Amino acid sequence: MDFNGNDIKSDLISMINDRQEVTYNELMAFASSLSVDENVLKSSLSELESTNSIASRNSGGILTYYVLQNEPALRRIVIVEDDKNINKLMSLSIGKGFEISQVYDGKEALEKIKFEKPDLVILDLMLPGLDGLEICQTIKKSPNLSDIIVIIVSAMDATSNRFKGIKYGADYYISKPFDPVELRSLVTIFLRKKGKKFDPLVDLPNEGKISDAVERAVNEKDSSYTLVRLKVEGLADFANRFGTDSGITILRLVSQLLQDKLKNKGSDVFVGFLNGDDFVLGGNIEKLEKLEADIKSEFGAVLPFIYQSEGYKPIELGIEDRYGADAPKLDISFATIEKNYVLEKRSEILKSKGEKTSIGAYTYEELRRMFGSENLDITITRGQGGVRLSIGKNAKKY
Repeated sequence: MDFNGNDIKSDLISMINDRQEVTYNELMAFASSLSVDENVLKSSLSELESTNSIASRNSGGILTYYVLQNEPALRRIVIVEDDKNINKLMSLSIGKGFEISQVYDGKEALEKIKFEKPDLVILDLMLPGLDGLEICQTIKKSPNLSDIIVIIVSAMDATSNRFKGIKYGADYYISKPFDPVELRSLVTIFLRKKGKKFDPLVDLPNEGKISDAVERAVNEKDSSYTLVRLKVEGLADFANRFGTDSGITILRLVSQLLQDKLKNKGSDVFVGFLNGDDFVLGGNIEKLEKLEADIKSEFGAVLPFIYQSEGYKPIELGIEDRYGADAPKLDISFATIEKNYVLEKRSEILKSKGEKTSIGAYTYEELRRMFGSENLDITITRGQGGVRLSIGKNAKKY
């Protein structure tokens, strides 16, 4: 049966609506099963995005489409940026379908936010009257305003300001010069995504997509493709000492660092979140090694600001700054997951379930067995109250 763009659009909407989020590769397979040409698929998806029926975002190296809900009233957005040209560019980037207010002064912006209670604020950091971090902190500490989504877009040094923004409650941090498409995608998905609330941490590729990466790794003939586990060492002790919100802040920081770096690594690098203190990465080994070096360098640079935010002051030793012995030590570790180890654990899981080749999607528990990370110190769960972090029994007591 021959399909044209009009024929396929309703089927695409139905599929995305049923699953609430679908990857481009899954849509390609669906279109192929209907003998739909890829050019027809791409134009249909583009038309659906232009009418705000769906939105897409490159998450964890995977292009993912989300279905959007129809809103009876326009969602309100306040753009706080003192450069009028950039403020205008932000407004144009977001496009139609929202009620947008443009403000150029920090003090005026906070008064407007308190009075109007918008749904989302796009916030520069360096502002006349009142700086952006102070505005962000005020919004997130106020019971009447804390539900407002805050996206920081700033040219200021991201080494410390990204961390501070996330710690003060910002939902996302984008460095200038920003990508207009990325800004629009984030705004649209934050405000109009159907189903569970969007969160850039837990909306990294889930167990189904990680399972696909495992199957690719065990069947990949290219020896340069590998799987790597990234672990935030010491996170359980850190969260036990400073609270679970501080632990979630560190995970969000690492997640956003990974997302930023992935933009420059090409589409063949994958990142998934294992709902604990670790992530799984897949891709070309050279790209993964470069990603490892970049992440370790950036995380190392931000560590002093993390410790200082919790009240620790550096001890001057003449060579480098160190912190008190009682400070929980955070670090990022990378471990290559050997293909033979994955195959062995995968075979055990399949045998226990009476399967011979594949079971589709593995559970998080099964994936951790394959990656050698069964002993959880941190567990992330999600409910109506948002993202929650639980600390295991092995965490150091303070």
